[in-house]
Amino acid sequence: MEQAQQLVQALRDPQAYAHETRDIELIETHAAWVLLTGRYAYKIKKPVDFGFLDYSTLEKRRFNCEEEVRLNRRFAPEIYLDVVAVSGSPEQPRVQGEGPALEYAVRMRQFPANGLLSELARDGRLDGALVEQMIEQVADFHRIAEPAAPGAPFGAPEQIHHWVVENFDHIRPEIDAQDELQRLDQLRAWVEAQRQQLDTLFRDRKREGFVRECHGDLHLRNMTLIDGKVTLFDCIEFNPQLRWIDVISEVAFLMMDLEERGYPQLANRFLNGYLQRTGDYAGLRLLRYYLVYRALVRAKVSMLRRRQEASGSPEYRKADADYRQYLHLAEAYAAPAKAALLLMHGLSGSGKSTVARALCEALGMIQIRSDVERKRLSGLGLLDKSKSATGGGIYTARHTEQTYARLRELAESVIAAGYVAIADATFLQKAWRDSFRRLAGDCGVPCLILHCQAADAELARRIPAREAGGREVSEADLGVLAAQRRSLDPLTEDELGATVRIDTEAADYRTKLLDTLRRRLELHP
Repeated sequence: MEQAQQLVQALRDPQAYAHETRDIELIETHAAWVLLTGRYAYKIKKPVDFGFLDYSTLEKRRFNCEEEVRLNRRFAPEIYLDVVAVSGSPEQPRVQGEGPALEYAVRMRQFPANGLLSELARDGRLDGALVEQMIEQVADFHRIAEPAAPGAPFGAPEQIHHWVVENFDHIRPEIDAQDELQRLDQLRAWVEAQRQQLDTLFRDRKREGFVRECHGDLHLRNMTLIDGKVTLFDCIEFNPQLRWIDVISEVAFLMMDLEERGYPQLANRFLNGYLQRTGDYAGLRLLRYYLVYRALVRAKVSMLRRRQEASGSPEYRKADADYRQYLHLAEAYAAPAKAALLLMHGLSGSGKSTVARALCEALGMIQIRSDVERKRLSGLGLLDKSKSATGGGIYTARHTEQTYARLRELAESVIAAGYVAIADATFLQKAWRDSFRRLAGDCGVPCLILHCQAADAELARRIPAREAGGREVSEADLGVLAAQRRSLDPLTEDELGATVRIDTEAADYRTKLLDTLRRRLELHP
């Protein structure tokens, strides 16, 4: 390690490069050094062996440099250029010089650090528009990523659990305090119990093609803006077992990172957007297990970083604080959850989906949209237009029955995973309301009807306005609104006892609604 450190320090000399450089900046992680020269960035792997990562020989570092370029070109071909040799001597190295290689480096096109999503998050500039880009990028990548072959070891329950438990093996030797050791033991007991409960589902997920060659290290520091577009980079190359994973494990990593950085609402928005785009609601049953795993991964990395720093130094204290934050997050994910079923109710334009989205972001609920699932059942994309006449095309009685049946199936899956399911449809017919209320009773969870309302003039204004926007999933027009008025079944006295009325024209309706639901569902503030 000492010779490698000497080499890296010498590479801060502009004479080591054949091209012009600016002031050369050195960035260090637990596993690599990155030299920023102005035009290019050079990433050199540390000669370390952590078990899950082995860069201990020059040949291993060369191979992993080549893998890093190959794999990351899937997301960012404009960034990852090639692998270059560093020759000369540790005191006077030359990048792409003559003679035997002392080291190898991944050569990348340097991009501004202030475009990293981690930097935007730190500065309070991460917003919903960027999260929408993240949803699109991640969901579309997962769709085309190669699925694991049936005979491959990836995605087997024992392999998945090995990497979860491996985090404890790295963390525990670094801990002395008895109370912290007890907390780790409690978390380990939780993941052991979950592994037994989820064994069959792990196998099903692989068989159904959800174990794919993913990014593997998907958090905000590995996402940046290139020409205004969210771009993924720096995937895991050093261990295929950590890259060939369930897609929902990757979702969990990004959610965990958003929450740890103080953006829980955006984490919830990402999850709901991803699920609506992919339809992978079955993955929710695994989500908490993977959230705990991902928080423990970052806790482990913080410990590895702490080990490399002088005790009591600012870097040591920062790594220690990070570890404690991630451990606390893992414990929060392992806490018991409260499931419930909410039925949106109201005419088109009354604000049902807007209310549902707000609840999902604020309270971590899961929105299941009839407009989305109706189109999915018909093979259409979220924003595709079916051009169906009122009551025709994909809006016939048969299609509507299929849509509600699918919503019911998904709601049951969401509830079984321990989440509050929001069935987002009009629910104007009592038969459908009765069906879903029976589902809640069978599942042993509370059920509320959220009745959204707005004045007739406001409905007449909203519907054409959202049609003109071009990004609306719903295809309901004023003709549909008129048909809904003719066919609705009023809420019965029994239903009204389980109904929360929402005037979506009121300026403060969201605050009042959140307070009401927290009280009636006994949710934490």
